Amino acid sequence: MSNKLTSSVLDLIKAYIASGIFPGASFAIVSDDVVTKYALGNRQIKPETHPLMPNERYDLASVSKVVGTGTVVLDLILAGSLSLDSLLTDYYPEFMGGAVTIRQLMTHTSGIDPFIKGRNEMDAVQLRAALNQVNVTSDKSFHYSDVNFILLGFMLETIFSQSLDVILSERIFVPFGMTHTSFSGEGAVPTAWELPRGLVHDPKAQVLGVHTGSAGLFSDLDDLAKFCQGYFSEARYLSLLSDFTLEDGKRRSLAWDIYDNVENTENSEISWLLHTGYTGTFILLNLRTKEAVIFLSNRVHLRDERQKWIAERDRLIQAFVAMFEK
Repeated sequence: MSNKLTSSVLDLIKAYIASGIFPGASFAIVSDDVVTKYALGNRQIKPETHPLMPNERYDLASVSKVVGTGTVVLDLILAGSLSLDSLLTDYYPEFMGGAVTIRQLMTHTSGIDPFIKGRNEMDAVQLRAALNQVNVTSDKSFHYSDVNFILLGFMLETIFSQSLDVILSERIFVPFGMTHTSFSGEGAVPTAWELPRGLVHDPKAQVLGVHTGSAGLFSDLDDLAKFCQGYFSEARYLSLLSDFTLEDGKRRSLAWDIYDNVENTENSEISWLLHTGYTGTFILLNLRTKEAVIFLSNRVHLRDERQKWIAERDRLIQAFVAMFEK
């Protein structure tokens, strides 16, 4: 494994650091109960340079969707406590935007129009009220939106009569032994250098705080390895290796993306689940072979070149998958 990594992936990551794609990266290869961790480059380079230390905490951005809200909702579905095709309003009657199901929210096929006029000027109370009234359109094709998981987070808070941070701690972090994962960014690798240290990068999470179902979690390689191993240890999670969308088009599992390389067809076997995060993070998970890749970076530190990053990220993910298939 290490030779494959050195020859195929390590040089690519070093090249990304040298070209300024991100200042540094912490990443791990998980093979069942064996975890091999790496740290390359710097945790920051502005206003001054500091090297990465072992097991740094990062802003997970949208990887929070699977590490947090998505897994709790999934567990409720698998336990029969939540019906996949029930309406959101069956569990969260405060939503007034229209008919949308749990399946549609979990697969980003809800048809929700995420635009909220004046969102950046709203406080938490105003933003929550606006989110409860977003319009549900008739377009049920795949459109990725944070709003889907913010609403799922609100739903969980209603079901359990607890704030989301408490729900995630009691139902995921404590059972999985994840002691460094929370909504607190204290001591974390900085994201955009001009932001106050420890402030979450996502603007909606800045407002909603511990009530954010779509982003806002900070974690490290050790905890995320335990998270992946928690998935490996439960055979019921193998049910995720299916396309849960009801429309033709992009295949999606529940909360997770399905990794499809250029050779995949619509009916090809699903092996890898994937979720990415805006700040430069991703988890790649193979439930069949009990292997995973955890990749953490702060690619927004100096500049936010999103389209360039997406192309380079996809190339890196493809290299990791190819490494396992050799």
